[in-house]
Amino acid sequence: MLRRIAASIVIAWGWRRAAIAFGAGAASALAMAPFHIWPVLFVTFPVLVWLIDGAAGRFGRLFAAGVTGWWFGFGYFLAGLYWVGIAFLVDAKTFGWLMPFAVLGLPAGLAVLTGLGTAFAKLLWSRGAVRVLALAAALTIAEWLRGHVLTGFPWNAFGYALAAPLALAQGAALVGLWGLTFVAVAAFASPAVLADDRTETRRPWLPLALSLSVLAGLAVYGAVRLATTPTTFVEGVRLRIMQPNLPQDAKFNYGAKQQVMATYLALSDQATGPDHRGVRDATHLIWPESAFPFLLAREPEAMAQIADLLPQGTVLITGAARAAESTGGGRVRHGYNSVYVIDDAGTILSVYDKVHLVPFGEYLPFQDALERLGLMPLTKVRGGFLPGPRRRPLSVPGAPAAAPLICYEIIFPGAVLGDGERPGWLLNLTNDGWFGASSGPHQHFHQARVRAIEEGLPLVRAANTGVSAVVDPLGRVVRALPLGVAGVLDARLPHRIEPTLYARFGDRGTAILLLVSILLCVIVHCTEARSRKKIDETTSR
Repeated sequence: MLRRIAASIVIAWGWRRAAIAFGAGAASALAMAPFHIWPVLFVTFPVLVWLIDGAAGRFGRLFAAGVTGWWFGFGYFLAGLYWVGIAFLVDAKTFGWLMPFAVLGLPAGLAVLTGLGTAFAKLLWSRGAVRVLALAAALTIAEWLRGHVLTGFPWNAFGYALAAPLALAQGAALVGLWGLTFVAVAAFASPAVLADDRTETRRPWLPLALSLSVLAGLAVYGAVRLATTPTTFVEGVRLRIMQPNLPQDAKFNYGAKQQVMATYLALSDQATGPDHRGVRDATHLIWPESAFPFLLAREPEAMAQIADLLPQGTVLITGAARAAESTGGGRVRHGYNSVYVIDDAGTILSVYDKVHLVPFGEYLPFQDALERLGLMPLTKVRGGFLPGPRRRPLSVPGAPAAAPLICYEIIFPGAVLGDGERPGWLLNLTNDGWFGASSGPHQHFHQARVRAIEEGLPLVRAANTGVSAVVDPLGRVVRALPLGVAGVLDARLPHRIEPTLYARFGDRGTAILLLVSILLCVIVHCTEARSRKKIDETTSR
C-alpha cells in the first residue's frame, strides 16, 4: 500500500505535482503554534522526499526539484503566515490594497529559499536512507539563510516543530533552533525509506527506528532536565506587567492620548485581591512596546502622571517612540523604537533603541524614493524608524541587567544578547495587536520561549494584546495573560541558570553535523555514479 502511494507521488506531473507539494506544505503548518500537531510531518516530509525522487523535466532535475520545493514552501508559508495580512486592515483605507501582495508575496519570496534547498538536496541525492540526510542538511541551510538574508525572517523554522511539548523543547539548550531543524527534517522524512525497494535498501525500517530513538532520547533528556531543575526566584524583585489590550487605532492616534494614559494608569494600579495594594506591591512595572500615541519624553504631563503613579522605589520599564532628529518647525523626521527605564521621580534612567527593525513595518527599503511615490511604513512614521547602534544589556535598578528585545528581535537565535556581561533575564516588549486573534501572536510567544531555553535565561514579556508572560529559563510559564485580555500580571523574576551548551558554543555543533552529513552524501552519490557508469560501460560492450 505504502509503495503504491509513494509510486503515484513519484510519477506525479504538472499541476498534480504542484498541488501535492502545495498541500503537503500547507498541512505542515499544523506543526506550528497554536496547533502543535507535529506528527503530521511524518506524512508531509515523506511526500516531499518522494516528489524529489521523481523530479525531472526538460529544464533538468535540479530545476524540477527546486520548483517542487517552492510549491511546498509556498503552501507552508501561506498557511503559517496568513495573519500578516491582518496588519494591513488596521488602516484599511490607507493600506488595505496592499494586503493581497503581502499575503501572497511574502510566502512566495520565502519559498524561493525552500526551493533552493530542495534543489541542493537533489544535487546530493542518492538511493536509500542517505537522501534523507541530504534533505535535512539542505533544508537546514536554506532555513538558516532565511534567518539571515535581507535582514532575516526565521519565523516558523521547521525546528520549532520540536519545541512542543516542553520536554522535547529542551533540545534547544543543546543545539539551538538550527540543530533542532536538522533533527526535525531528518526524523520526519525518515518514513519515506519504508517505501524503498528491498534491493536498494536492505533495512528500510532502520532510519525510522533511529529517528524515533533520537526523539525519545530528546524527550527523556528534557524530562530529566525539567525534573531536576526547579524554578528559583530573584529575591526582592516583584514584577507587574500591564496588558492594556488597546485597539491599534487608539495606540497611533494622538487625539486618544488621554484615553490611553487613563487606561494605563488605572490598570497598573488595579488590585488583584482583597489584600493587594496595586502597583505599591510591585518593584518593577512593565508596559508594552510603543505604548503611547505620542513621544513620551516630549510630554511633561504624561511624565508627571507616571511619577505620581509610581511608589517610592518602583521603576517603570516601557516601550515608547523616541525622536531622533527634527526638521524645521520642530517636526520629527526620524525616530527610534525604544525602551525607557523611568524612576518614581519621572526621571529617564536608561534607554535602549531597537536594533533589528521590521522592513515595511518600521521602515521602507529605499525609504526616500518610495515615500515620493506616496508609500509609507505601516507605523506611518515619515522617514521611518532608525536602528539603534548596538544590542547591549539594559541597567534596571533593583534587578539584574536585562537583555531588551523589542517585538520580533526575539525570534533570531544566537543574536539576542549584546556586548558586555551576561544579563539576568530577557525582556521582550511587543505589540502583536496588529494581527488580531490569529495564529501570529501565539507563534511569536512560542518562539520567544525557545530563546529562553537556548540561553538559559528567564523571559519577561509584555504585549499590548497578549500573550504577556513570565517564563523561567527552561521555558516553563510561571504566569501568563492570554491573548485579547486586558489586565495585570504579578509575578516574581526567575533566576537565570548556568549558560547552556548552546549559549556557550552557539551553532558550531550544528555546522559540524551539516558538514559531516554533506560529506557522507557526496561520497555515497559519487559511489553510485561510478557504479552506474560501470554498468553502462558493461552494457555497451
